[in-house]
Amino acid sequence: MQIISVVPRGYCQGVVRAIKLARDTALANPGKTITMLGMIVHNRYVVDACTKMGIRYVEDRNKTRLELLDEIQEGIVIFTAHGVSDEVRRKAEARGLTVVDATCPDVTKTHVLARDHALKGDVIYIGKKNHPESEGTVSLSPHIHLVTDENDIPDDLENVLITNQTTLSITETKQLIEACLRKYPDAVVAEEVCSATRMRQEALMKLQDIDCLFVVGDPHSNNSFQLKKIGSASGIPETYLIESAEEIEEDMIKNKNRIAVTSGSSTPNALTTQVIDFLKHYAETGDFTRPSAKDISIL
Repeated sequence: MQIISVVPRGYCQGVVRAIKLARDTALANPGKTITMLGMIVHNRYVVDACTKMGIRYVEDRNKTRLELLDEIQEGIVIFTAHGVSDEVRRKAEARGLTVVDATCPDVTKTHVLARDHALKGDVIYIGKKNHPESEGTVSLSPHIHLVTDENDIPDDLENVLITNQTTLSITETKQLIEACLRKYPDAVVAEEVCSATRMRQEALMKLQDIDCLFVVGDPHSNNSFQLKKIGSASGIPETYLIESAEEIEEDMIKNKNRIAVTSGSSTPNALTTQVIDFLKHYAETGDFTRPSAKDISIL
């Protein structure tokens, strides 16, 4: 059995920055109430590590960030790597909260682009419904329109800019951009899939003769989910999205010749390394004693 560690993997720079801001905020403010407005990044191990440092978080998939803000009464609020709308910022300041902004620079770049263009035209924003990144961007202006598939493309737009959520599939994004251009051939395109997401997806597309792929990532993580989809679309017979080595069953790997492992950009390296080490140990010894992820150092 051969274990292929797909590169790149591990945290992207936006995730590194967000986690560092959360950790530094906790260390600099002992005893103060610190609350994350959602998951700082989409990985529960990271969120759990933040919680152990005294940082609470509020999350409800049925509520917007603006609504969730009502649950934070005092202290410091940390905006997550996915970004928030201008309205959320204004509301936080009006409530007297101290703001720590962990928005990924790539998301901020998209916000600036979309906000500026919305002053003079319409923006088609290709994204995932109910994802915090798309929520924050679309909420910037009524002239920014969320498109999740071809049926969502609005009529009668003017001076159109097409852009997108940073963590989407590069293949599906390209297809939707082409569909938008058929309707608005004069539109300007600013394709914004971030480099970390793009490189991970392109690395998967180059794999050959793989029997099984493990994507280590949180089920909330869109970039991890996209890696699983791309693995399947690339012809890999079995693809799995797992949070840690604890989720691997022996039937998944028994009698496999070539197993590949990658990870989402918000997945701690320690979790992915543990999966790779476990698979290599199994390949060499046949011992299927799975390690625990509980004692891994995350922050």
